[in-house]
Amino acid sequence: MPRKNNTDKSSRDRKGRGRNGSSEVRTPRPKPKVDFTIESLDFKNSNLLRQFVTDQGRILPRKYTGLPAHYQRQLNRSVKRARQMLLMK
Repeated sequence: MPRKNNTDKSSRDRKGRGRNGSSEVRTPRPKPKVDFTIESLDFKNSNLLRQFVTDQGRILPRKYTGLPAHYQRQLNRSVKRARQMLLMK
């Protein structure tokens, strides 16, 4: 016997809506807090890297830094290298 599909329209209406069912427009991502050149995004520049790390030492995600993916990966590499060289904790 074939399975019956749920043809309830209420489940279809929710598509593309926000958490409360309203069709709100998302707020844009925040812009980077710090203006810097990408060349300065180096493991030796620990003062700049500290601005992208929490007090516990966790690297902030893209959602909070506002950096493009390419630069976020470069930031991750730089922070991890600085940790290995004991320039950061």
